Amino acid sequence: MSISKADLPCPERSKRPPQSTPCTDPEVNSGMGGYQPYGYGGGYQPPSFPVVRLRGLPFNCTDIDIFKFFAGLDIVDVLLVNKNGRFSGEAFVVFSGSLQVEFALQRDRQNMGRRYVEVFRCKRQDYYNAVAAEVNYEGIYDNDFHGSSPPPSRAKRFNDKDQMEYTEILKLRGLPFSVKKSEIVDFFRDFKIIEDHIHIACRPDGKATGEAYVEFDSVEEAKRAMCKDKMTIGSRYVELFPSTPDEARRAESRSRQ
Repeated sequence: MSISKADLPCPERSKRPPQSTPCTDPEVNSGMGGYQPYGYGGGYQPPSFPVVRLRGLPFNCTDIDIFKFFAGLDIVDVLLVNKNGRFSGEAFVVFSGSLQVEFALQRDRQNMGRRYVEVFRCKRQDYYNAVAAEVNYEGIYDNDFHGSSPPPSRAKRFNDKDQMEYTEILKLRGLPFSVKKSEIVDFFRDFKIIEDHIHIACRPDGKATGEAYVEFDSVEEAKRAMCKDKMTIGSRYVELFPSTPDEARRAESRSRQ
């Protein structure tokens, strides 16, 4: 019997290897578009800046109200947004990490007083722009004042502070919640302060309130230090107010409760 070529096994077909599952090695497939590590569409991306934006806040809202609203979360900074010298009902809150942001977003549309508050993501640059706007608004009349009157709210604020009775103690408000005593000492490095009499106010649970009390060498030195009003520590501009030993003692007592 004769055998034709068609009946012979094909070498190419007989040696064809079995099909295997696709390779998922990111280094092998990095240029093939078939594998996207970490779910970011190619390549590792660092975590986003841990900040959220709040809208719809009561107009008498303070840093402490926001601290209470996010009770249990680790807040690094709170920035209340003002427009033309008035609180806008918006704020930025910086947390210690991205996981804290996820927890914060779960409080979207919860109530603060009678108002529900929107909590939503925002970008790092939004927060930085808001910080710059606050600082620029407070400083514009110091830097560019050419004889016309400052806005009434600002003029009134200065007049009120000028007319208050001074002691050796100033109250600081709007401090970063992570502020350290050494930063306050550096802030007042051109003035004579009593370093052992710097008190950073805290709530009973140990969280900072954003306020502190500093004792100076004399009443005159405290008055002179008021020129630091609205200057910055970190990314926060700090307000200064005349205070009293009694107020400082009460704040220290509350921190120890």
